[in-house]
Amino acid sequence: MTARVLLPRNRGFLFIDAHPAGCARLVADMWEACPQPVTAPPAGEGPVALVIGSSGGYGLAATLAGLKRAGIRGIAVSFEKGPTARRSATAGWYRTAATAALARETGSDLVFLNGDAFSDAMKDEVADLVERRFGGRLDYLVYSVAAPRRTDPDTGTMYTSVLKPIGAPYRTKTLAFDEDGTPDVHEVVAEAAEGDDIAQTVAVMGGTDWERWIDRLAARGLLADGFTTVALSYIGSPLTAAIYRRGTIGAAKAHLEATARSLHERLAKAIGGRAVTSVNGAAVTQSSTAVPGIALYTGLLRGVLGERLVPPVRQLATLWDQLTGASPLPVDDEGRVRLDTWELSDDVQAAVAERWAVASTGNVMDLADIDWFRAEVRRLYGFSVAGVDYAVPVETDVSWPGLVRA
Repeated sequence: MTARVLLPRNRGFLFIDAHPAGCARLVADMWEACPQPVTAPPAGEGPVALVIGSSGGYGLAATLAGLKRAGIRGIAVSFEKGPTARRSATAGWYRTAATAALARETGSDLVFLNGDAFSDAMKDEVADLVERRFGGRLDYLVYSVAAPRRTDPDTGTMYTSVLKPIGAPYRTKTLAFDEDGTPDVHEVVAEAAEGDDIAQTVAVMGGTDWERWIDRLAARGLLADGFTTVALSYIGSPLTAAIYRRGTIGAAKAHLEATARSLHERLAKAIGGRAVTSVNGAAVTQSSTAVPGIALYTGLLRGVLGERLVPPVRQLATLWDQLTGASPLPVDDEGRVRLDTWELSDDVQAAVAERWAVASTGNVMDLADIDWFRAEVRRLYGFSVAGVDYAVPVETDVSWPGLVRA
């Protein structure tokens, strides 16, 4: 047994340990925040879905919303580290264990695999499971992978993504916290991309691996008629465009969208299927906090919107309704589903820009919802979750959910 009291020790926005009970309660809270469906298939008879990148952020929201709104069964893939003698498991490990418990409670046969989604070995393991366990037909694939690097299975080349502007260095405001948790607004400079930075980032975060998944499953004849696949994406505000949409990550997102259009043409012709990207609204995630300026922007956005800020699980509930036909699936001129209109409306962006222009260390508490943002970051790791007694020792040695049913 490894029960111990866990304290929220961190370096910036990264925490050394994660709290199992807090992560479990967070998943339960997300489940409660997801609206009940008007109608749902009987337990065990929902569509077969594959969620790649299921343990955090929008991928976790997609998994939970898919369970509740569409009654999905199938496979969820993520890459997490288990507990050791010195450290807890990653937060995604504990969130996955809690999600698996919910799946069992709802009678859904959802299998959780832990490993490198970029590898062909994982693709083959998933394909074998679809064939053996789920009748050989996959109805949906949700792709939500944010990773710092990717190894090409064909060549063995490792590619590394970078967060850089394209063309020139970029100076932006950013938000940090000192050791006492006091917010600090200051400027940072992001150096411009050079050499093969863009190509490397596109190789990691673009559509290459998504397409490889589709190719691998199609070659095995595992895509059902009408199969639908969606890659989760983000565009964001003009305030962060230079480092995001017009930067190296933006180049990768453009490649992802081009891949969607190509896949859609192929799938529509072959099996009456479709492929889209879903542009989601802003959220506090382990990936987003790494982007310069995003922390300040998100805090200001919450300051403007308050409770009108739409959490990921509610956005993904809408997406599942659209994917399954419970509501229409509108797309923009680029073939993208837009779940970010609440964020990018002219009045909201004007209000955020006004606050951004004058934001400083002295006034940021008045302009942004700093308490909310700071708590959201801590909740990513299972801390600051309501209803959890952090003075009580907690068991950190939580098992990865196994293949419960055959």
